[in-house]
Amino acid sequence: MSNLSKDRDELVELFGIHFETNYNLPPLAGRILGTLIVDSKQGVTFDTLVEKLSASKSSISTNLNLLLKMGKIVYYTLSGDRKKYFRPAPLSERLEGYVKMVGQEKVLVDKMLKYREATASCPFERFDLMHLQAYKEHVLEIESLFQKTIQQFKEIEKNRLDQFNSSVSNEK
Repeated sequence: MSNLSKDRDELVELFGIHFETNYNLPPLAGRILGTLIVDSKQGVTFDTLVEKLSASKSSISTNLNLLLKMGKIVYYTLSGDRKKYFRPAPLSERLEGYVKMVGQEKVLVDKMLKYREATASCPFERFDLMHLQAYKEHVLEIESLFQKTIQQFKEIEKNRLDQFNSSVSNEK
């Protein structure tokens, strides 16, 4: 096995562990997502995933459906080709999920701030209020940073899609 092949396999495994640990994905789903990220040139077919991951067709299918439902991956087809080509969902779309979580966090912090402002009667509660105000500033900064990053990713993804469409039409 070449060094590049070992590096690839190690990356897939590291991604798999990352997604399993931090996103509570099943181990195979994490490795599928890792494979799609590492091999994301133009998408990976179902059969290729079965072969590369040495898993049963039903296990691959179940985990692909989970990843599709979660919005972690997407697929496309080519005219005249019955195969589905899977790849990771665009980073901009995946980050939009974080923006939703931050938005929910903002609502909770705002409600807690209003409540604490109305009820703070001792030094501990006033200290808690200062923490909440600092945390709200942090949440607003995170939201702004996510929005900026999403815009950058959308520009990059648009350019990539334009290049992909151009290469597909040139192959015809």
